[in-house]
Amino acid sequence: MSKKIIVAIDGYSSCGKSTMAKAIAKSLGYSYIDTGAMYRAATLHMLNNQIPAANIEAVKSELQHLEIRFKFNPEKQVSETYLNGKNVESEIRTMRVAEQVSNYATIKEIRVAMVSQQQQMGKKKAVVLDGRDIGTVVFPEAELKIFMTASNAIRAQRRFAELKAKGEEITLQEVENNLAERDRIDSTREESPLKQAKDAKVLDNSHLNQTEQLEIALNWANEAINRQ
Repeated sequence: MSKKIIVAIDGYSSCGKSTMAKAIAKSLGYSYIDTGAMYRAATLHMLNNQIPAANIEAVKSELQHLEIRFKFNPEKQVSETYLNGKNVESEIRTMRVAEQVSNYATIKEIRVAMVSQQQQMGKKKAVVLDGRDIGTVVFPEAELKIFMTASNAIRAQRRFAELKAKGEEITLQEVENNLAERDRIDSTREESPLKQAKDAKVLDNSHLNQTEQLEIALNWANEAINRQ
C-alpha cells in the first residue's frame, strides 16, 4: 500500500485552486477540504448576523455559534459546505460574500479557529487542501506544496464567466477590482498572509487547460508519494 501524503495548494483568487484540488483528490482517492469555503461560510454567518469585521469582540463572541462541516452529495458527486446544519454551498459563492471574505479572513481569531479545524481534518493525511496559507501555516510539513497563479486578466475573465453563469449582474471591471482588492488584502494582512512557501512548486495555468495542469500536479504528487 502506498504512503499517504498531504497536498497543500495555495495561490491567488480565481486561479482554479478548488477545481485542481478536487481533481487531485479524486485521482488519488483522497479527501478534499475546501478551506476557502470555510472562510466564506464564516463570513456569511457574520453578514447574516449583522456583525461587521471591524467589531472584533462581537466576531470573537459569535465564533462559538459557528459550526462548519462538509457533506458529500452522492447525486452531484461533490462535497458541499454546511453552516450550522444548513447547506450554504451556493450562498457562499455569491458576490456579496466575495466582497467581504478577505476582511473577515484577516481576523486572527477566525483564522485560528479555521486552522484548528483544518489541522484536525488532516491528521491522518490522505487529504488535499487549498487556500491562502495551507503550505505556510496550516500544514508547513505537507509533502507536496503547490502555488497556483495566472495572469490578472485571465483570472478576472474566468471569475466573470463563473458569476455570469450563476445569473449575477456584474461587470468585468467590478470583478477585476474585487480580485485586485482581495489580492491586496490577502497578501498584506498581518495574520497568515498569502505567500509562496519556499519549497512550493509553482504552477502558472494562464495557458494550460484543466487536463494539462492536472497531469503536471499528479506527476508531482506521485513523486512525493514515492519519496515516502
